[in-house]
Amino acid sequence: MLACNGFEVVQVADQGCCGALQAHAGDEEFARGLLEHNARAFAAVDGLDAIVVNSAGCGAFLREAGDWLGPDGERLAARVRDVSEFLDQAGLRAPEGELRLRVCYDDPCHLVHGQGVGAAPRKLLKAIPGLELIPHADPTGCCGAAGTYNLTQPEMSAAILGRKMDALQAADPDVVATGNPGCLMQIRAGVAQRGLRARVVHPVELLDEAYAN
Repeated sequence: MLACNGFEVVQVADQGCCGALQAHAGDEEFARGLLEHNARAFAAVDGLDAIVVNSAGCGAFLREAGDWLGPDGERLAARVRDVSEFLDQAGLRAPEGELRLRVCYDDPCHLVHGQGVGAAPRKLLKAIPGLELIPHADPTGCCGAAGTYNLTQPEMSAAILGRKMDALQAADPDVVATGNPGCLMQIRAGVAQRGLRARVVHPVELLDEAYAN
């Protein structure tokens, strides 16, 4: 996707887990160690203009690296961008392929609330010919995944997911798009439980399909 828009993509071989889930689980020492490892890995690569992340939870945690690591973390955090934010700011090369789909975009909490990114994913989706972006009643409400919350508090998580699924079921889209793996898994589970027809994907997957058409 980035290469399709003219960017040189560098794979940083020594990068690893960002530590967000460990931080959510209360293991701050281990989370800090993972964050320190990533700060060193990215600092060792010359000429990086941005660190582009496709997981809202990871992006939010990396953007807080200064609070955890001081100056080294601040240098890491300053270059972190969500993929939708990055492509929107850079100027997306509009895809030519049509996707005749009705799509609900659902905001990951760690993206819209944690990073303040809400308009960019919608703008990218609207750039796809034939795609109709349709609203639903609860786009910015939590889906119940919330890091590890769906594992530690499954009953409460299921109740929160129920509200989200009520809204999505009423909209009846062909596709639900959301930009965080935890949200993707949670909403996919809800779609399966309700027997809904919608696919659940990352917005970048739809862009990729449009470029391929």
